[in-house]
Amino acid sequence: MIYFVAFFICLAASLCLTPFVKKFAIKIGATDLPNHRKVHSVSMPRLGGLAIYLSFIIGFLIIRPESDYTLAILGGSFIIILMGFLDDVMTLSPKIKLVGQLMAAIVIVIGGIQVDFINLPFDGRLYLGWFSIPITILWIISITNAINLIDGLDGLAAGVSSIVLLTIAGLAIAEGNYFVFAVSVIMLGSSLGFLPYNFFPAKIFMGDSGAYFLGYIISILSLLGFKNVTMFSLVVPVIILAVPISDTLFAIIRRMIKKKPLSAPDKSHLHHRLLRFGFSHQETVLLIYGMSAFFALSAIVFSKSTLWGSCFIITFVLFVIELVVELVGLVDVNYKPMLNFYKRLVGAKKIP
Repeated sequence: MIYFVAFFICLAASLCLTPFVKKFAIKIGATDLPNHRKVHSVSMPRLGGLAIYLSFIIGFLIIRPESDYTLAILGGSFIIILMGFLDDVMTLSPKIKLVGQLMAAIVIVIGGIQVDFINLPFDGRLYLGWFSIPITILWIISITNAINLIDGLDGLAAGVSSIVLLTIAGLAIAEGNYFVFAVSVIMLGSSLGFLPYNFFPAKIFMGDSGAYFLGYIISILSLLGFKNVTMFSLVVPVIILAVPISDTLFAIIRRMIKKKPLSAPDKSHLHHRLLRFGFSHQETVLLIYGMSAFFALSAIVFSKSTLWGSCFIITFVLFVIELVVELVGLVDVNYKPMLNFYKRLVGAKKIP
């Protein structure tokens, strides 16, 4: 019962705090100005992550989940939200942001959260030894940035993160992992309370503070919640996070091919391509919500399936990802008859 009370308190806290954070962001000049690569056309306050973080802390104080990792999570979270806050206010360089993320990840490793081994098929186990530290740090930094990269449309990152958190909470309670369930629940309430202000048309952006914080907590919860899955330790969270992970992976490949810095922004992310495909802002966000829900359901089935069933699910998920990539990739190909055919199937507007 205390978990559901905490959820609604975090939800209410986020709903109440966000308007005050919006006024604060405008007062200190933490606004996102429109430019050629952004979708919005007016100046927008972008410090919404602060409301999510404060609501999360309130929930933490209410539940006070007992774990050896509590101090590490709170300490690392403070580092990541501080870095995001400074970035929203004064725009930090990619190198400084990477240093901040590295510090927050190291706090988690020092706190004892690591990928010590990977479960293999047929009851095998691969111990990582010293590689566990760099792999853990890489995972945390990767997921943190993956959530940030999908934060390109109103309500997109908050909604996708909420779907991910709900899935992690469900799997955690099924496994009896009450600490992961508790943190997921208060994080879910904090995120959903912010979403009404962030969904299209947005009144405030979560900014890097919110996107980094959400990604950071999700990366930690995935490490804590899925160390003992049957087939492959990180497969379940990878499936849950398939949308942001695949979008990030393709962004890295795209920038490497074009010989651009990995931190260089572009307008070729999944949500940008779907917009060019003919979907409206809201339709694009809801479509990606649907993709995330599909992968979340696949992760739940995967966690409960047999070895061969798991292999089938992984193959099917990879097929769906490839299908989506191929379809949205048609946007960059001058082949309008084929593209219009796919657009008619999904109900989007015809290309002129």
